[in-house]
Amino acid sequence: MSSIIDYFEERVERYADNALIWEKTEGVFQPTTYKETLELVKYYAAGLLALGIEKGDRISLLSEGRRDWLLAELSVLYTGAINVPLSVKLEEANDLIFRIGHSESRLVIVSGFQVEKIRKIRAQLPKVETVVVLDPMEDLEEGEITWADLQEKGQDFLKERKGDLVARRQSVQAGDVANISYTSGTTADPKGIMLSHRNYTANVEQAFSFIDIPAHFRTLVVLPWDHAFAHTAALYAFMYRGASVAAVQAGKTANETLKNFSNNIQEVQPHVLMSVPALAKNFKKNIEKGVQTKGKVAWLLFRLAMAHAYWYNGTGNNKGRGLRRLTQPLGRLFDKILFSNVRLKLGGNLQFFIGGGALLDIELQKFFYALGIPMYQGYGLSEAAPIISANTPDYHKMGSSGKVVQQLDIRICDENGRDLPQGQSGEIVVKGENVMLGYWKNEKATAETIKDGWLFTGDLGYLDAENYLYVLGRFKSLLISHDGEKYSPEGIEEALTDHCSLIDQVVLYNNQSPYTVGIVVPSADAIKKILEKHPVSSPEEKSEIVLRELQKELAQFKKGGHLQDLFPQRWLPTTVVVASEPFTEANHMVNSTMKIVRRKVEEVYAKELEQLFTPSGKDLQNPVNRTNIQNYF
Repeated sequence: MSSIIDYFEERVERYADNALIWEKTEGVFQPTTYKETLELVKYYAAGLLALGIEKGDRISLLSEGRRDWLLAELSVLYTGAINVPLSVKLEEANDLIFRIGHSESRLVIVSGFQVEKIRKIRAQLPKVETVVVLDPMEDLEEGEITWADLQEKGQDFLKERKGDLVARRQSVQAGDVANISYTSGTTADPKGIMLSHRNYTANVEQAFSFIDIPAHFRTLVVLPWDHAFAHTAALYAFMYRGASVAAVQAGKTANETLKNFSNNIQEVQPHVLMSVPALAKNFKKNIEKGVQTKGKVAWLLFRLAMAHAYWYNGTGNNKGRGLRRLTQPLGRLFDKILFSNVRLKLGGNLQFFIGGGALLDIELQKFFYALGIPMYQGYGLSEAAPIISANTPDYHKMGSSGKVVQQLDIRICDENGRDLPQGQSGEIVVKGENVMLGYWKNEKATAETIKDGWLFTGDLGYLDAENYLYVLGRFKSLLISHDGEKYSPEGIEEALTDHCSLIDQVVLYNNQSPYTVGIVVPSADAIKKILEKHPVSSPEEKSEIVLRELQKELAQFKKGGHLQDLFPQRWLPTTVVVASEPFTEANHMVNSTMKIVRRKVEEVYAKELEQLFTPSGKDLQNPVNRTNIQNYF
């Protein structure tokens, strides 16, 4: 068994002159080789020893994705210490205080963009001895040093005590804790997931069960580097193959970083991209918008080409079979005159996407497959480091989450932990070397989640006859009808936001009730467009018009609507309540990974939900909705 540091040093020996990290400096992407990375890591690790860091100490890392993020983590691991990666989206002081305090971090490494967050709460972090700022700063406060200062301390340390660094590095074992990665905050007290070096290296090995990445491949990492998916599937998987990762040029805000991405993709010309549903939808939107700007003829031709590609590709595993083969020349023509130009906009080298997130819309998969850059959907969770299953070039079926990686056992269980037959839905349960050690300082939660070495994921799914895994949603957030039947709401919720222009966010609710209801956050932009077509002055009239349009959109899914066959009727919302404000991180209804915190929403709108199950509440034009909808005018 190997530690992350073992892996890293082996790759340095094999791929010394290959670029490991690309970062934009002075207007150009500059490489740092595997050999150069190791040299820098030793300096910074020695600097940490000079500060008194002991094996097993926790060090928090709060930074945008960049070269120094990876250097910082490798340096921490080199000393046998434990990295605590923190999301830059954590704005609430309490969120940072809890994670840094709960992990008992002795040191914080932070970027210049994030340092003020730490300064504001420093007095509430008595165990933090030093703050290391990754960027040059002239106005350092007490207890702060720069990244350059740390390197200098390391260089001085090595002159006198090089043997101490060698001894510490040799003490690092595969079973040692590498990261404490906190859950995204769906509860008041997030849980610290303890992942060992071997959890990560095992998962990297598992990731290559059905897929390979050549050493010349590059990826541009737009996802946060603390994100479990990006952490393993990008940073360490690419390192394992001697390939390289590029950091998106960081901006002061998330939007600025996203804008930089469109330019960076042309500069880096990646071969693979990691994506999540929100990012994939944004790609699709921009591609379609770009085609539409070229005129009606171009748009009509594009839609025709897409329709053919959808039919030709099937579900991926049956692409070009049967009668489809006869139209292959037409597909090649469409690809030459249309799709190849789209791929050039994405750098020209892009071979495929690797998609994370269990519930990626199958239409998105079909869309990118048609363009010649398939999106191979996978499934995982942080407690499994995180990869559990994946679609790959050789084994893929659109709509599924792919095949379970090798060296990982899987079961589908009922509420009592009993195995269910193939094809039947239940909780996904897995066992393998990638499964976490447990939750930091939380034996109760660990015992509830890991039983006899099996990780109970909390996700609902099933295996089909070909052993492809289908993930249906959260096992513990099921809609439960009055007769005990259960259904996962996530797929319906995603369809509602995709097909209803008036709905930005939605949470469905059915707690053993005769019918399902929902809480919706309307789109202010869509409301504006509607009211421009209906020039009325009074707020009451505006409310009536908008709610009437919302009723029409919801009716698409009901009997007689063109989407009536998408879902069982009993799980569609009979009526909804309009939320008084959007679900955001600020009101704790969205977590740091932009997932809706279902329990929090249900708690805040408990009274309104109860009202929906009354005769008056069933009417969409009820007083609560008429009032709340006005908040979005």
